[in-house]
Amino acid sequence: MCGRYVVTKAVSDLLPDLLGGLDGLQDDWNVAPTALVPVVRERGGERALRRVRWGFLPSWAKDAKQKPQPINARIETVATSGMFKRALARTRVVVPALGYYEWVVTPTGKQPHFIHAPEGALAMAGVVSAWADPQREPDDPDRWLLSMAVITRDAHVAPGEVHDRMPACLTPDGWDAWLTEDVDPGDLVRLLQQESLAVAETLQHHEVSRDANSVRNNGPGLILPLPA
Repeated sequence: MCGRYVVTKAVSDLLPDLLGGLDGLQDDWNVAPTALVPVVRERGGERALRRVRWGFLPSWAKDAKQKPQPINARIETVATSGMFKRALARTRVVVPALGYYEWVVTPTGKQPHFIHAPEGALAMAGVVSAWADPQREPDDPDRWLLSMAVITRDAHVAPGEVHDRMPACLTPDGWDAWLTEDVDPGDLVRLLQQESLAVAETLQHHEVSRDANSVRNNGPGLILPLPA
């Protein structure tokens, strides 16, 4: 993880202290890499909801097609990785989600599970990169491509985990510190380790329709539990 997740308008009501007054969430029951996704960013003490591409393109990339463009950053190395350490220090975001999907390989194929908080939504920690297209003029509003990666952690601390990695999520107590601009990267990692462990211990999951396997499928039926 995280390779597919869900975000809906209802997340605004489930995370009011984070998203209150920030309009722009839309229903997407099968968010996939390369999609434009909403993230919360703070600059100059003001929070805003921005849409960025899921798939991290570092600021030093020569062109928009340079690989790799990772969708995840490991909490164990995010502060030291040449790919992510600048973004961790300068451009952290919260990625709102209703929950996310993981898969279990069975004799009959890949079985998706929907993983979620028992009452509420998830505030996944992320990092953003701003890449300037050298082919565009400096004053071109389309010159900048914003992209992000979700930070992940070891999932074995979660009850009944179905994958070895999971998104590192924040509790409401951690939002302000994570979004504040000037924080030591080491302190940020320690904060996220503690916060994500607290969230991981509360998560629940259930099997859902294999329609979730295809990004072409969308709609609220994708997260409904399979009949017992």
